[in-house]
Amino acid sequence: QVQLEESGGGLVQPGGSLRLSCAASGDFFSILILNWYRQPPGKQRELVATISEDADTNYADSVKGRFTISRDNAKNTVYLQMNSLKPEDTAVYYCNTVILGVHSWGQGTQVTVSS
Repeated sequence: QVQLEESGGGLVQPGGSLRLSCAASGDFFSILILNWYRQPPGKQRELVATISEDADTNYADSVKGRFTISRDNAKNTVYLQMNSLKPEDTAVYYCNTVILGVHSWGQGTQVTVSS
């Protein structure tokens, strides 16, 4: 079991930046693969970024070059740095991990990109 809680969302103008944080509980954070998902209004949830226990990363094509996922194992926290934000980035953002096939999700944090 792991508990996740996101923070850092808000309203920003196009071209702006936000950094999302996800704090996790549990003793095995350092070996977890961690993910950021997002769900735009009226659309399906989609995978945005992934980071492995060795800090290897992968990104959706839509955010590659603009978003950076990172982790601080000492703080049991995963981050999503979002730069050059676009209106289409507007969504509820969730952190996620999977243990033995069971998904753990945070409550989500709203990101709104609008002028």
